[in-house]
Amino acid sequence: MTECESGSLKIENIVVSGTIADSIDLELISNKITGCVLNIKRFPGAVYHMQNPKSAALIFASGKIVITGLVRPEEIPVSLQNLLKKLESAKITCRDNPEVAIKNIVCSYNLGIPCNLTRIMIGLLDSENIEYEPEVFPGLVCRISDPKLVFLLFSSGKTIITGGTNMVDVGKGVEVFKRKISVVDYKD
Repeated sequence: MTECESGSLKIENIVVSGTIADSIDLELISNKITGCVLNIKRFPGAVYHMQNPKSAALIFASGKIVITGLVRPEEIPVSLQNLLKKLESAKITCRDNPEVAIKNIVCSYNLGIPCNLTRIMIGLLDSENIEYEPEVFPGLVCRISDPKLVFLLFSSGKTIITGGTNMVDVGKGVEVFKRKISVVDYKD
């Protein structure tokens, strides 16, 4: 994760998935596509690392794929087209208009001040949606339902946000989260 300035919301990873073919011969693509790795004992799909944009495709025999490692939504079609071209060069028949959808956007956000996580946990008294067990994990876990997101808040004030499928919801979620913790004197 890269450093983020106070108040800045930064995409760290975008995960997309979808079906691009009826089936894919994993043995064939791992032999024909340079950089495509298949190790069935460790993982049930092939892994293909792409450079422009930098991303990784998890390719499954069912024709389903997961692309991860993207940091800008506009990179999704470029990465998908690069993958499709490589598969077609290996004689894999892909769907004419394969659809992929964003499944998760992971962002970082910095409140800009150190936070007393114990004080937040006690002050909110929301055991259903807030967890803080420093012996298990050093961050406070906060779930919000609208939009449905999970925030991992660390004592430094840095936050990881996961579960979003678009940046509008992530932005709304940050505002909901900030309002939620603002009722507590959380500054350390």
